[in-house]
Amino acid sequence: PPAPGQALGPAWRFDCYPEKAVVVTRELCQARSCCFIPASGSTRGRSRKNGIPWCFYPPDFPSYSLVSSKETSMGLKGTLVKDVKTYYPGDILTLEMEIRHETDTRLRVRITDPSSSRFEVPLSVPTATKKAENTKYVVELSKQPFGLVVKRKSTGTVLLNTTVAPLFYADQFLQLSTALPSQFIYGLGEHRSTFLHDVQWNTLTMWARDVPPTEQTNLYGVHPFYLVMEDGGDAHGFFLLNSNAMDVALQPGPALTWRSIGGILDFYVFLGSDPGSVVQQYVEVIGQPAMPIYWALGYHLCRWGYKTSNATWEVVKRMRNYGIPQDVQWNDIDYMDQAKDFTFDPTNFNTLPDLVRDLHAHNQTYVMIMDPGISSTQPEGFYWPFDEGLKRGVFIKDAEGKTLIGKVWPGLTAFPDFSDEATHEWWYENLQRFHEKVPFDGLWIDMNEPSNFLDGSTVGCPSNSLENPPYTPGVLGGLLRSKTVCASAQQKLSTHYNLHSLYGLMEAKATSSALKRILAKRPFVISRSTFPSHGSYSGHWLGDNRSHWKDLYTSIAGMLTFNLLGIPLVGADVCGFSEEPQEELCVRWTQLGAFYPFARNHNSLDMNPQDPTAFSPSARTAMKQALLLRYSFFPFLYTLFHHAHVKGHTVARPLMFEFPKDVKTYGIDSQFLWGRSLLVTPVLEPGVDYVDGYFPEGLWYDYYTGDSVSSKGEKLRLSAPMDKINLHLRQGSIIPTQEPNVTLWISSGQPLHLVSALSDDGSASGDLFWDDGETIDTYETDRYTYVVFNVSQNTMTSSVLHSDQEGLFLSIDSVSFYGVKQKPSAVLVNSQEFPFIYRNNQVLSVASLSLRLTQNFTISWM
Repeated sequence: PPAPGQALGPAWRFDCYPEKAVVVTRELCQARSCCFIPASGSTRGRSRKNGIPWCFYPPDFPSYSLVSSKETSMGLKGTLVKDVKTYYPGDILTLEMEIRHETDTRLRVRITDPSSSRFEVPLSVPTATKKAENTKYVVELSKQPFGLVVKRKSTGTVLLNTTVAPLFYADQFLQLSTALPSQFIYGLGEHRSTFLHDVQWNTLTMWARDVPPTEQTNLYGVHPFYLVMEDGGDAHGFFLLNSNAMDVALQPGPALTWRSIGGILDFYVFLGSDPGSVVQQYVEVIGQPAMPIYWALGYHLCRWGYKTSNATWEVVKRMRNYGIPQDVQWNDIDYMDQAKDFTFDPTNFNTLPDLVRDLHAHNQTYVMIMDPGISSTQPEGFYWPFDEGLKRGVFIKDAEGKTLIGKVWPGLTAFPDFSDEATHEWWYENLQRFHEKVPFDGLWIDMNEPSNFLDGSTVGCPSNSLENPPYTPGVLGGLLRSKTVCASAQQKLSTHYNLHSLYGLMEAKATSSALKRILAKRPFVISRSTFPSHGSYSGHWLGDNRSHWKDLYTSIAGMLTFNLLGIPLVGADVCGFSEEPQEELCVRWTQLGAFYPFARNHNSLDMNPQDPTAFSPSARTAMKQALLLRYSFFPFLYTLFHHAHVKGHTVARPLMFEFPKDVKTYGIDSQFLWGRSLLVTPVLEPGVDYVDGYFPEGLWYDYYTGDSVSSKGEKLRLSAPMDKINLHLRQGSIIPTQEPNVTLWISSGQPLHLVSALSDDGSASGDLFWDDGETIDTYETDRYTYVVFNVSQNTMTSSVLHSDQEGLFLSIDSVSFYGVKQKPSAVLVNSQEFPFIYRNNQVLSVASLSLRLTQNFTISWM
């Protein structure tokens, strides 16, 4: 950033007139005491896609001063004061700032109003009790105007510098800007964009909204967290713990501005030696992802518009007849009686309980949709969910204290207030009563932004500062109430103005807890609206995408971003939700979707069927192969989810996370890794039988053949006929696989096959986590098996670090070693000679081993 007193280059101009609908004039700008320079060749103050602001803050714009500070047991407390009011009402002229050195790599800063309490996000975060001694950061304070500078000690890199623009702290307008050390910035969900964000005057708005994924639009979820890469591969993260409507403005400085319309400024800075360690620290604060129930990792099939339970059942039977893997069948709202929650259509879905029993008899499971909107127009005594909800007062109320009525699929509806524990109990009782009729195994919670077909309510919304705040971020529709409930609606904890973007999280919490009580197993929940900590309760799908090649590509960025945000159980609707599916696209999408952590094919009303049985024999075979491939990787994927749950690792992982020093990986979102070991290079365009993929420096092995590829960090062209997705194993990795079958229940009982991809020096390592797949907290209660595999100096060893009876059922049947440089004269298994096969592409295979997983073994060759 320019030194004080220097002229502000366009890249460092911070917008003084961010109001979206306004054409800024000199008069308007000067009324705010700001500088006005019209951009050449442009006709208006700021276009929708922004651009250089015409109206920007001068260096001497009045701001806060740090008037006093004192050391505390955690760091420092200070008082900030300003005497000139800004152009937004309700300036808070005296603030308290607290700096907490929580760990050596985690800093927390809170700026609050000492004279009155303000809304704070009800997220339980760790409380550090003593100041970190050997911090990797140093904090410098600028007194007048007040600013905060955070530097990395080892490199001097400036991670945060808020002196670049004035701090605002008014009742309904909080603004904080910072310089960024590079333009490599990620996160800031939920938006339709590339994985790497564009810093060219790009404003990302956050306010949960039901809208099919569209660029430059606030979508279903809100995640005020970003990750930035620094020179040399270091990384840091920034988390603003705030749930109000906000804009995050990126500009080419590079710099960033947070603009929120409520709450407080409470933020964290996380320092990492690489991006993975930043995400680990972030999920340590918000909550580790839950360990999924095993069948969550199978193939899920769904559509809106099966129209009857028998038609749904027919698809399941066709899948079985073709031997195509399927663990879970779903239904959308067409199962309901007139779209009412906790009911099923007595005519068209009369055989639904029988279908669910049949699924269970085949070791398959059933998931159904639940929307928050509860029908409010049924005659009294005929619909318990509404009658009882009214009696217990569980619904959101309008500003006058009456039940707020909106409109969703069943017609007029009331909305449960999930910020109230009483609502959780009511929700549980409804689900339990319904489960007695239809024994579902998991729930899909949709429309939970919350979505409303009206703006606000049947009677609109009052005219006040919550409905029409002094500043409205760039939300779709221009109003906070657009297609949701009134901002002034009342909930137990606060106003909807403060709680809106938390609605999906609170519903996910209620649903997860209800399922645990009903089923006494790990809960399976997939939610549309999300907020930080969501991964502890639920997964996410990327919403109402389209059957387009572009949507196939953008799904990778969405999946990677949500892994970075602590929600690893994520995927897009395979083959696309809306618009007619095309066979070639659907084949390629099934191949990619087989490597989404959450793999579900979902389709819209009145579209042609797009499940694998609906296509030509060759397409069906290619899809079946892709799904069998996914099922063969189950032990590996399950282990990755264990590490996500326990250590906060990503499952679907950006290449940059494993190669942070290779800048060429920073923008890659057409390929990804599973864990550190498996590189996935999908075809993302029509009419090709090849794909170009980037291979970071090192040895890679074709997963199918074991052929090696040595890369200097370059793009390589790979053959990709219609029935193939390219997979490569990274040198130094060992992954456990299994013979696949039509359900995970069957395939997870099969013997293991270990695949080792040796480094140039002949070493490799990998691991396996195993338990019964469904009991809650097996790791926490020591009911699991964990085995580490290592290869060095022509010897593979297994070390059983923890074992449990479930592990006794597994054996290791075969092992392949990729990259064995010369043919061995003998292979010894636990010191006994064993037959082997050696192929001239340097692959050594040993089969029929029957080794018990829970006993240490040795396999060596000479």
